[in-house]
Amino acid sequence: MKINLMVLLALMAAPVFAQQTVTEKFQKITTIQQAEEYIKNNPELKPEIFEVSYGRDSGLLEKRLLRQKQGDVFSVGYVTYKILEVKESILLRAQYIFLDGGSLTKAEIDSLKKIIVTRFQAGEDWGKLSDEFTMDGNKTRGDTDWFWGEFSFPKEFQDAVQKHKKGEIFFVDVPEKQWHYIVHKTHDDQITKDIKVLRSNGR
Repeated sequence: MKINLMVLLALMAAPVFAQQTVTEKFQKITTIQQAEEYIKNNPELKPEIFEVSYGRDSGLLEKRLLRQKQGDVFSVGYVTYKILEVKESILLRAQYIFLDGGSLTKAEIDSLKKIIVTRFQAGEDWGKLSDEFTMDGNKTRGDTDWFWGEFSFPKEFQDAVQKHKKGEIFFVDVPEKQWHYIVHKTHDDQITKDIKVLRSNGR
């Protein structure tokens, strides 16, 4: 009877003394404020919040962290990590010449496309060709500068630039607006990714 009573008391006490693992605690953290509270309450585990950036941090651990999604939790050895925030962006750059389908016939546009590409491939400067042919009044000699987003260029233009490689020449048409572009991609895409990570000893 005494033994049974001791077993019963031990079973009742177990939930009281059971502690959450670091992984379980991390899974419940969803904000920077909660992460800071964890750091404050667990100094013995040496927790910290740090940042990692694509292109700047290139260690094996940093590369693994940059592959994760926001909210992911994983352990390496006796250290646990939680991805608190992820900010990603991409910038594109190209040269273009705009032709207005409201003023030109399809045959005229097709002819101008061939003429412009031929002259550029023969060595003429794109800026000079842009000044001669573009119909949108741009003052940049056809340079888009770095851009991204719906307010920069039409989605069709943006998608096409992203799909092509540096040095390629291609055409982009926006039929519903009768817009036509001859495009030369001049730069590799600039990709940025910045993450905030909570780190703590323990699993």
